[in-house]
Amino acid sequence: MRLDYHTHHERCGHAQGTMRDMIEAALAAGVTQLGLSDHSPLFFLEDDHPSPGMTMARSEFPRYVEEMLALRDEYAGRIDIRIGVESDYMPGWMERYRGIYAGYPLDYVIGSVHYFEGLHVFNRTRWEAADADPLRTFTLYIRLVQEAARCGVFDILGHLDAVKGLGVVPADPLTELWDETVRIIADADIAVEVNTSGARKPAREWFPSTDLLERLHRAGVRFTFGSDAHSPDQLLYDWEPVVDYLHAIGVRQLATFRNRRRELVPLVR
Repeated sequence: MRLDYHTHHERCGHAQGTMRDMIEAALAAGVTQLGLSDHSPLFFLEDDHPSPGMTMARSEFPRYVEEMLALRDEYAGRIDIRIGVESDYMPGWMERYRGIYAGYPLDYVIGSVHYFEGLHVFNRTRWEAADADPLRTFTLYIRLVQEAARCGVFDILGHLDAVKGLGVVPADPLTELWDETVRIIADADIAVEVNTSGARKPAREWFPSTDLLERLHRAGVRFTFGSDAHSPDQLLYDWEPVVDYLHAIGVRQLATFRNRRRELVPLVR
């Protein structure tokens, strides 16, 4: 079983290639199960397309789902395609998001904290400001991750500690706060993706870190795999090292999703 549940495509405005391109690359790489999960529209804003370089338009979402369904049928018997979306966690808006997603035949929803303090999590200007405070920023981000885990809208938490992505970290590792977060995630029974895009960023480290992965595993949290590919050549990025690492810490199954229900498959080296 080779799977990748976090992939992006040209519709979001900052990825390369079509969904068909990603599927063809997955076939060539021997992927068994491929999740299509482009960025959700910014449903918390009223404009149809307020951020063309970051997400698809609100009016494009139905066509996005229609295309995924058509491709799933076309490639049936060759590759198992799962229908997904990567959603923003936005405080105060999640019931609206829940209602929107309920209207579509999705297999899973990835929940990620992208926007806080008025900036995207990977916006470099956050750390260039004169009053930049990594401890405050990390604390706020982690609290939002906790809320995302509790909100009940998501099946998978995306790039769990992405706030470290640009290589800035506080002097305090916030161990107690992360331990609290691990407990919240375990209690919520939500899966966490091993997102390898962090290894392609200045952090040079998966999301979440190996230390967090071990703590999550000890707490009984289930994992899935996501390359967060923004082009077909990034598909399955670091798949083998992730499989080896998870096996070494005792993980023997990965989480997959169908019709918003979790199914476990063997993790085979």
